Amino acid sequence: MRPREVLDAASTGPAFADAVPTREVGSFLAVGGVGYVVDVTAFNLLWSMQPFAALDPSVARTLAVALAMCVTYLGNRNLTWRDHSSSNRHREVGLFVLFNCVGFGFSLLTLVLSHDVLGLTSRLADNISANVVGLALGTIFRYLTYKRFVFAPPTPGLPGTSAPASRRRSTDSRDDQHDAAGFSSERSEPQTRAARVA
Repeated sequence: MRPREVLDAASTGPAFADAVPTREVGSFLAVGGVGYVVDVTAFNLLWSMQPFAALDPSVARTLAVALAMCVTYLGNRNLTWRDHSSSNRHREVGLFVLFNCVGFGFSLLTLVLSHDVLGLTSRLADNISANVVGLALGTIFRYLTYKRFVFAPPTPGLPGTSAPASRRRSTDSRDDQHDAAGFSSERSEPQTRAARVA
């Protein structure tokens, strides 16, 4: 086999297809990127205007994070997992905020580990630990928890969920057939009795 044929086979094989990010992953990363830009932009804007300029930077940071969280929730709800309907929107929002805060904790944990435990106190080390390693771990955690718990499709049979339309149609069809069979048996019963009497 020629080298070109080997490359073509590798590029079209299952392993290559599995390595390419799916639409869901691509959409999730795009929404996260937009949220990151909103976070940084809002923080700098708020911190440069009154009354936030006279307050502790954590106030502007908190508001920026809250705004970015709203953007990422709406993006993931309407783009990444738009096909997954939710039967309990309050629970969905609560889990989203919870897992978002835990994901943010990864950045804080890696920063503390690098800065305070390992003694890497340079600005470069702080940025790598918090904004590279911590951000990557937090992104992976968010994706897995959002997909599994926050925007998971409803499970048929559980309270508050509805069965798929195809299953409902199948059930209705079986019920109609059962009713038709019962009606037919009721009509044939008097005829059977008359035949016996005759």
